Amino acid sequence: MSSKIPPLSYRQLPAFFFRDVDGAEFETPEAVAINFPLGKRLGLTSDWLTSKAGQDVLSGRSAIGGGSALAMTYGGHQFGQWSGMLGDGRARLVGEVQDAEGAVHELHLKGAGLTPFSRGGDGKATLGSAIREYIVSEAMAALGVPTTRALSVVTTGETIIRKGAEPAAILCRSARSHIRVGTFQIAAAAGDNGDVKALADFAIDRLYPDAPAVGPARYSYFLRQVIAAQARLVATWMGFGFIHGVMNTDNATISGETIDYGPCAFMDEFHPGKVFSSIDRNGRYAWNKQPEMAHWNMVRLAESLLLLLGETAEAQQSTAEVELDRFAPAFSEDLNRIMARKLGVQDSVLSSSDFLAATIDAMTVGQVDYTLFFRALTRLANGGDADALLSEFNDTEQGAAWLESWKAITEFDGRLSEPIVAQMRQANPIYIPRNHRVEDAIADANTGNLDSFKTLMEVVTQPFTERAEFAEYENPPRPDEIVRQTFCGT
Repeated sequence: MSSKIPPLSYRQLPAFFFRDVDGAEFETPEAVAINFPLGKRLGLTSDWLTSKAGQDVLSGRSAIGGGSALAMTYGGHQFGQWSGMLGDGRARLVGEVQDAEGAVHELHLKGAGLTPFSRGGDGKATLGSAIREYIVSEAMAALGVPTTRALSVVTTGETIIRKGAEPAAILCRSARSHIRVGTFQIAAAAGDNGDVKALADFAIDRLYPDAPAVGPARYSYFLRQVIAAQARLVATWMGFGFIHGVMNTDNATISGETIDYGPCAFMDEFHPGKVFSSIDRNGRYAWNKQPEMAHWNMVRLAESLLLLLGETAEAQQSTAEVELDRFAPAFSEDLNRIMARKLGVQDSVLSSSDFLAATIDAMTVGQVDYTLFFRALTRLANGGDADALLSEFNDTEQGAAWLESWKAITEFDGRLSEPIVAQMRQANPIYIPRNHRVEDAIADANTGNLDSFKTLMEVVTQPFTERAEFAEYENPPRPDEIVRQTFCGT
């Protein structure tokens, strides 16, 4: 284990922001997955991760450096409705570690048992939910998406009741910060602006240390950086056809990392209004609504910070509006840059024309598979034939019409330049963690067979590398394999 282990600095915050949690006691905990490469990056050696001391931390028995773990306080809007106090009902902060560059990363367990915020629940998690988060978060990291990372999955030897009787497990994840918009909201709702200021100062020192030292400019800078991070994050999600599913304010981190992988998915058949939460009946968090919802969350953050943004009510309001107005252009710029690389065109083409909108319309009407469409386009750009691309459309004539417009914009003469093709290869993955594959891995893991999980991890953590032995993992689900219901796993 690295010697660079800071104290649990979250305890420097006012007591309002956390509660101590008793150590978990499970008779037969067993590590079924350990992310050794991530551990090495975090300064956690393989010897420590497999030692009794390491296993005690990963199973919730103890915290790094001794003392008790803590449950974090936060509130939030869930599907647009204020839910008040939420907090870590089945999670706990068990340590902080420093990487080789000196950046601090938090270690957070999900499923280790009761906390003061469990609200009648048991504080436990299923093996299936831990496996899902492990697979999808590591796939996201491999794609270059800012995200929490999965360090380990430990089974507890218990069976808990969710959709039925399921094995219980604990996931350990790391993040630069687990502070959420909802953390600021609950402090503001409690009416103590001193607590809001203390939280903001802590977050700034940890994540945005280039902020001014004092005054309203310090907190407007903080708000600006969080807005930029969220705009960039959502644009990146959309570029890979990813739908988070539950963009509540308690799932919006101020670090700009993706957090909580419950009812989420990468799209198969494309539709801009697609959702992946079975309780999102009104499509609040659909693929094409994600930027609007991220902006909505940023408005809630600005409201929580309002008293720090100026000396007068007028100045506070004006500053908040100026910073919030940055979201839309930042998102558009980020999305145009990402989609331009996917399409093999210049950024200016998308910012000065309706080609991206026309492409989304063609993909929607054509009912193309999102990932395979861009995969086939990349092959075509590298000198391949158009048949694979056209076969993605349910109407090949419509596909051919779109293709002609793409050829005209790119001045395609049979092959694009190698630098552009190289960009397309790095923007268009070959493998994604398709939902039916994740569900297969979960089903097998529930019977004690981890082979599907291990194979899928090998596939999705090298998403841009074509390997013939994994060709079947490119395929979308057959009709009988489509996953039609997704829930948060609580």
